[in-house]
Amino acid sequence: MSEWSSARETEEFKAVFDNSPIGKAITSPEGVWLRVNRALAAMLGYSVAELLATSFVTLTHPDDLAKAREAVRALVSSERESVAVEKRFRARDGGYVWVHVTTQLRRSAEGAPLHFFSYLIDITDRMKSDAALQASETRYRRLFESAKDGILILDTGTGQIIDVNPFMTELTGYPRADFLGKRLWEIGAFKDAGAARDSFAELLAREYVRYDDLPLKSHDGRKVEVEFVSNVYLVDGRRVIQCNIRDLTERRRTEADLRLRDRAIQAVTQGIVITDAAQDDQPIIYASPGFERLSGYPAAEVLGRNCRFMQGRDTDPAAVAKLREAVRAGRACSVELLNVRKDGTSFWNLLALSPVIDADGRLANFIGVQTDVTERRKLEMQFLQAQKMEAVGRLAGGIAHDFNNVLSVILSYAELIAAELKPDEPLRADIEEIQTAGARATDLTRQLLAFSRQQVLETKVLDLSQVLAKMEKLLDRLLGADITLTMLPSSGLGSVKADPGQVEQVVMNLAVNARDAMPRGGELTIETRNVDLDDEYATTHHDVRPGAYVMLAVTDTGVGMDQKTQARIFEPFFTTKDLGKGTGLGLATVFGIVKQSGGHIWVYSEPDHGTTFKIYFPRVRGAAEARPAEAPPTESGRVSETILLVEDDDQVRVITQNILRRRGYVVLVASNGGEALLACEKHGARIHLLLTDVVLPRMSGRQLAERLAPMRPEMRVLFMSGYTDDAILQHGVLDSGVAFLQKPLTPMTLTRKVREVLDAPRSG
Repeated sequence: MSEWSSARETEEFKAVFDNSPIGKAITSPEGVWLRVNRALAAMLGYSVAELLATSFVTLTHPDDLAKAREAVRALVSSERESVAVEKRFRARDGGYVWVHVTTQLRRSAEGAPLHFFSYLIDITDRMKSDAALQASETRYRRLFESAKDGILILDTGTGQIIDVNPFMTELTGYPRADFLGKRLWEIGAFKDAGAARDSFAELLAREYVRYDDLPLKSHDGRKVEVEFVSNVYLVDGRRVIQCNIRDLTERRRTEADLRLRDRAIQAVTQGIVITDAAQDDQPIIYASPGFERLSGYPAAEVLGRNCRFMQGRDTDPAAVAKLREAVRAGRACSVELLNVRKDGTSFWNLLALSPVIDADGRLANFIGVQTDVTERRKLEMQFLQAQKMEAVGRLAGGIAHDFNNVLSVILSYAELIAAELKPDEPLRADIEEIQTAGARATDLTRQLLAFSRQQVLETKVLDLSQVLAKMEKLLDRLLGADITLTMLPSSGLGSVKADPGQVEQVVMNLAVNARDAMPRGGELTIETRNVDLDDEYATTHHDVRPGAYVMLAVTDTGVGMDQKTQARIFEPFFTTKDLGKGTGLGLATVFGIVKQSGGHIWVYSEPDHGTTFKIYFPRVRGAAEARPAEAPPTESGRVSETILLVEDDDQVRVITQNILRRRGYVVLVASNGGEALLACEKHGARIHLLLTDVVLPRMSGRQLAERLAPMRPEMRVLFMSGYTDDAILQHGVLDSGVAFLQKPLTPMTLTRKVREVLDAPRSG
């Protein structure tokens, strides 16, 4: 019994075996039942467990034991591959049931007998019918004529057909006369079946023949697959052969449908589980191949278990409660659960649960269809994070804009006051502290603008490897002696279009973060490489477009980060550093610069296993541009040009006007576009420069400049703003030929930029 039990049983085999309408049994060479199906147990009036407690031998009628032993001997000696006997089994009620037993012997690879596999058909009724037929020809004829199988009666001596029932003529389309007096292989229906002649000879020798796939041709040429069963009977003392021909068309169609269903289930990528709703714990009674692929659990390991064993610790309690309520109510539901595979990895499972009602209207099962939606959930989280960052960015940009106006006033007055004080005056030190604090606030607003992607970028075609080569010495000093810096530039690196200063800021911020993550020293590796991001990568990373990129990777061997920290590292003011050791704007600035440059940034990290930031800049054609040296500030004597100043913030307008007038300029002031147009009409003399804020009420600075251009074609334009605006910029990149002054203003930056614009040569 152990040999059978150790054999691997498939669910398909068990289903077919246990649910077959024909009695099936597996017995040991000693006659012990190893496995029986429900049909056999019902045939003999036992439960399956009761039948297994008996044996093949003990239930056999004493008169049939010799026949049974002979069949066993013929199989064991290999005289026969299969044997068929008719014998009697003792039923539970003490009576006997006639059974037609067809048996085959299964052997091991070495040829040793393993077990007998038997098909058992209850022929009690047939045996009784035979007896009844002998006693009553009328009753026989009634059964013969009304049978729903084709029946032929053959003479054993000549093989000629001596009788045919109506269903046979209906099945084949041949009239009764075409059958009578003919041999089986001579009539049209069987003429092309070589097995017909062979079956007759075999039948005479064995008294029983069965074919499951005998082809038959109807009178109109249609092929019909039939089951052909022949037996030798004694009728009125005369041995005859009865051939039962059953039309298998419908059954084969059903079998084909079942095979199609099985193939479909095999092919379905989703997991399918069926639970037994009649039991309190809802055990799994079926698990599809898709489930095995999805979960990593073989079906055999999950049968009899409740599905909850796969739930992860972080599963949403509300989703679990919704599922349990649906199960209690016997209704369909759909929930998303965090499940754990056999290998310990987690995945998000979209479970669609449906009840199955039996013929009596009772809840019998639940069918659960499981779909791995992990990637969709990741994309949703990326999208939500992007939305949150966008909202925070808009807020940060707005704050920076207003704060830059305030800083313009503070820094300008501080610089003007400092210019009037002697170096040894006590008040001068206080003013310098104000200037220092203002400079720090200016850096803060610039970082906020970088995060919100509202910083002005002066882009150039760059070779990232060249940019990094120029920074190597600076990075070595920044990192210190206990951190090893390794540069891995790629040969043949493509070009990118970005602001070189901003790229340097990205590298510096990442290097500072890496240094802080390696307090005891370590390694920092900076690598550049050409990469192509395909559609598959883009589908799993929000806001990534497939295409050619240049990758900048910064990898440290530091403390690393967990998933929760990674989800927030690009948020402004979020930091894991100790109080006072970081503003929380470093990575937010990196994020904003990369996004404003059209790139993408992703982080890969695990606690105690370091961190890698990968930045992808779109690859562009063209050679890298040389970075021009910064021109020294120019000094000029007394000036007398006329400037039209347009600024809606009262304090900024007043201080800007004072700075320019102190410098010697004639200043016309306006708080909006309408006032500026009116001032131009009233002022008859030349206006040399329009100095305007970009964002104005009702009319933008660019719209104002376009309105004034026909009126004052010689007038130059200088835009200023606390943040970018598409009126003069395209996604933060300065339009060609546009002069721009980033707030906050100071007297030095303002006068220098004004002079630069006024002194610049006119383009054609």
